[in-house]
Amino acid sequence: MERTVLLDGGLSNQLEAQGCDLSDVLWSARLLADGPGQIEAAHTAYVRAGAQVLITASYQATFEGFERRGIGRAQAAELFARSVRLARRAAGAVEREIWVAASVGPYGAMLADGSEYRGRYGLSVRELERFHRPRVEALAAAGPDVLALETVPDIDEAEALLRAVEGCGLPVWLSYSVAGDRTRAGQSLETAFALASGHDRVLAVGVNCCDPSDADRAVRVAAQVAGKPVVVYPNSGERWDAGGREWAGAPTFDPGRVRAWEDAGARLVGGCCRVGPGDHRGAGRAARRSDGR
Repeated sequence: MERTVLLDGGLSNQLEAQGCDLSDVLWSARLLADGPGQIEAAHTAYVRAGAQVLITASYQATFEGFERRGIGRAQAAELFARSVRLARRAAGAVEREIWVAASVGPYGAMLADGSEYRGRYGLSVRELERFHRPRVEALAAAGPDVLALETVPDIDEAEALLRAVEGCGLPVWLSYSVAGDRTRAGQSLETAFALASGHDRVLAVGVNCCDPSDADRAVRVAAQVAGKPVVVYPNSGERWDAGGREWAGAPTFDPGRVRAWEDAGARLVGGCCRVGPGDHRGAGRAARRSDGR
């Protein structure tokens, strides 16, 4: 992977810009059932902004979460598949190649209480693997190009996810959420990124859903430790208040950082929460694009 592949930006903020209410505990995953057209429109906004990879609306989608809403396993599996189809349809609107990455969020996302920014849920690696494997299998069956194991807060969950994707037949990327020079659970980045080094199925390792300034060092460490291309897609720089369920602070996302990330080893670059199509276009202009643009 010699040149940079441009990921999309934050799906939730684009949905909110379209007038969607995401206050439900299922967050954007609710719209897989109640507003699939809105999800396709949000994907399309990023296609128009130049994205080469669309990440599905399955981050907060779980069999357990859907069950609490009265959605049985068969219907839930269909919603997982729908998340991939919606991204495929948006990608099909243009002639250039666009990958679809099926989002596999952390266990804490299902709890909807900010736990994904802490990790250490009190569950064993085996218990976390049992939680993740059914949704991994449902998403893999829908035929995405890659699985995005994203916003992972600690090493135990990373290990569980890597076990859960064994035999899925798809490449994956592993992306931690970090704070400073540690995972959200407080482990060293060196230890976290080293976990991926022996897994051939992992095509890239890196960070997402973090402050842009924290991404700077993380990209360098990931490249040095894992020996793989690096994936990086931070938040806008604003902070999520889980109690108030709102964002605070000022945005600090600067597309000018992209070249430094590339120089350090990043090959998949984009944005996460609160990084919209406008920011995304700036990142695309700064990147050394794989499509020559």
